[in-house]
Amino acid sequence: MGKKVGMEVSIAAAEAAALCDVDVVAAYPITPQTHIVEHLSELVANGHLDAEFVPVESEHSAMSVCCGSAAAGARTITSTAAQGLALMAEIVFIASAMRLPMVMLVANRALSAPLSIWNDHSDAMMVRDCGWIQVFCENGQDVYDHVFHGFRVGEDPRVLLPVMINLDGFILTHVIEPMEFWTKEMAKSYLPPFKPVYRLHPDKVVSMGAFGMPEIYAEQKMAHDVALRNSRPVIDEAWDELARLTGRRYSAVEHYKTDGAETLILAMGSLCETASLAVDQMRDGGKKVGLVKLRLWRPFPFAEIRQALAGAKDVVVLDRSVSTGGGSAPVTSEIRAVMYHEPSRPKIHCMIAGLGGRDVTPDDVSNMVDMALAGTGAEYYIYGVRG
Repeated sequence: MGKKVGMEVSIAAAEAAALCDVDVVAAYPITPQTHIVEHLSELVANGHLDAEFVPVESEHSAMSVCCGSAAAGARTITSTAAQGLALMAEIVFIASAMRLPMVMLVANRALSAPLSIWNDHSDAMMVRDCGWIQVFCENGQDVYDHVFHGFRVGEDPRVLLPVMINLDGFILTHVIEPMEFWTKEMAKSYLPPFKPVYRLHPDKVVSMGAFGMPEIYAEQKMAHDVALRNSRPVIDEAWDELARLTGRRYSAVEHYKTDGAETLILAMGSLCETASLAVDQMRDGGKKVGLVKLRLWRPFPFAEIRQALAGAKDVVVLDRSVSTGGGSAPVTSEIRAVMYHEPSRPKIHCMIAGLGGRDVTPDDVSNMVDMALAGTGAEYYIYGVRG
């Protein structure tokens, strides 16, 4: 096994990327992701990582460089957050539609306005349907491990898609946690060299990103959707291999004290650890409450969600973003849609919390469960709003 060390999660993510032997880093600084690419630049500058570090003039350019380097067959990584991801968005859609594998760490941060540098999931939800494989990490070890997992899955010739690793800004990025590091031998055994199926090369000229007439556009979109859904077995296979290598088991949907639970909390990201403490408190108080952790956001794990929520009377979804003017928040909308045709579907409550980095405590989670079960009388409820 690897060595266990205490380190800031952003620095650990950069160390994982270096151990993956990335070829190209293209990045533009934006809080709270900057420590990731800063450390990668230090590793390159000090000769510890043989890679091209490309300091660009914007996030739009960063993703453009990543598309070019991935198309040329280089192992590629970048990172961003919030407005940076918004500026990238034009090219983010292109990267997946052109089947260009790369890894992007998104340090989830609230979208302006008002200006906020703190955490919520509005940036990730903005690109929900961009065609990338997308995972949400609960803690620093998750983040570190999923850098390896992201390259392993995205570069697999059965997949060839970019991978987005979501980690909560500041709550994870700037926190020092104990993490078990991989050895170089572990990384080499888990992650094979990138062998692109198609690549830009002057000796064998190909065309990428050609114009799509109406007669082929729908077919391309269908092919993209099928490719993303078909990546699921490879995602699971890579998690299985990661478990054999490290002893840590990751799944698309994970459970905490759900046996016999009548009420289930559903959450993503670092809020899962807070919610688990709330479940402990409520269980000690005699309440039949459990936690369902949604890790894999795309491709969406329909079957596992239906199975996880079957038998519950109530599901309290903790969303960290608002669907402005659209009713329930994004994750809740997905869960309601998935469960709509189930013959004995639970009542699904939408609780929006933690917007713009507002703290969410275990007591807050318990309060939200109590409020949901008491009935708010609303399609959704933004918790903790003053006035």
